[in-house]
Amino acid sequence: MAVQKDKIIIRGLSKTFYQKNKVVEVLKNINITVKENEFLVLLGPGQCGKTVLLNIMADLDKPTEGEVEFTDGRPEMGNLGIVFQRYALFPWKTVMGNVEVNQKFKGTPKEKRQQAAQKYIELVGLQGFENALPQALSGGMQQRVGIARAYATESDIMLLDEPFGALDAQTRYSMEDEILRMWEQDKRTVIFVTNNVEEAIYLGDRIILLGGHPTGVKKEYVPEMPRPRNYTDVAFLKLRNEIVNNTDLVL
Repeated sequence: MAVQKDKIIIRGLSKTFYQKNKVVEVLKNINITVKENEFLVLLGPGQCGKTVLLNIMADLDKPTEGEVEFTDGRPEMGNLGIVFQRYALFPWKTVMGNVEVNQKFKGTPKEKRQQAAQKYIELVGLQGFENALPQALSGGMQQRVGIARAYATESDIMLLDEPFGALDAQTRYSMEDEILRMWEQDKRTVIFVTNNVEEAIYLGDRIILLGGHPTGVKKEYVPEMPRPRNYTDVAFLKLRNEIVNNTDLVL
């Protein structure tokens, strides 16, 4: 197996918020190296700072200490694929309008950007819904639009912040399979944030467990299981129990 090159290097990253007379240290000395084309999962309990870390990676926030290095150069704003917890779609735009919006802002000619958008609409399985408005779509379909829009930036780095957290269990399982299918079909570097242990094991090449006060890296796990993984396999359940015993996640 070829050695994957380093894609993102997080060095000594800390983040402190100052609120009136209160100092809140959220992240402390985070060191993580993300490999090219890997599916890396950041796992940790709610309110531990996972989203803060992802926002710093996306340049939506700044660290108090440390740095995030993109080995091929930091993508410019708008050139990074980001999927948020909530759907964050333009309600007045169709599926096509939402997916093509980043390329439209960049001034890409209409025919070229819509051809690209169509490719990613089909990648997420929404062909036939190009002219539908978000209000006419289910939650899972709306999140697919958000994923297609992120892919349409054509960035080779995807940041996904608990994208399935608002979905019902059945839709969530379906979307986990979909995101893996897309990743395997159109390889990119994926950093996926979740507070769900099973989801982390099902998806990740590697799992970085975050925890503590302030939050730091507790441990790294590498699921030694072929895909597709089975939630009821002995190896899956063993790793689940090991991670749960090393964290204060609420199940």
